Amino acid sequence: MKGLFKTSFIIIGSEKMFFYYLMLILGALFVIGAVIAFIVMYSDRDYSFLNVSKSLGSLLVGVLLLAVTLPSLKYVVLKEYDVVSGKCVIEIDSSGRSSEADFEMPDTDEIFSFRDIPELDAYGKAIPYYCEVTVTKDHMFEISYKIYDVKTRKLILTSK
Repeated sequence: MKGLFKTSFIIIGSEKMFFYYLMLILGALFVIGAVIAFIVMYSDRDYSFLNVSKSLGSLLVGVLLLAVTLPSLKYVVLKEYDVVSGKCVIEIDSSGRSSEADFEMPDTDEIFSFRDIPELDAYGKAIPYYCEVTVTKDHMFEISYKIYDVKTRKLILTSK
């Protein structure tokens, strides 16, 4: 059983990749469902406002999900990632059940977000770190992070 879990974790990679694949699959299902609904409406000649609006809504949601995920599909499948590194400022929001961290990279003017990050000893605008963030080539989806001490470059924290 442990081997199966370990294999499935490697396939998924991280929580972000799980949500990426979930959005991709849901987008495809919504589009396919809408096309089938339009075909059934056409064959039955039943063009009620409710049926048309549900089908159009499903089609729009599916196209939106696919528009967000499809441009990065090549990079995710082929595991073509970029590593963005440099000084970073980490803002942690732990107001909900899980904490969310925003990695602001002043050198590249990019912000990356990660969920369920453990608490750091000190964080905020006054505490700079050196970070390495692995992202897809188009910088749309974050994969992992490594946080180092800015002076000694000693590894402080890394994602799973």
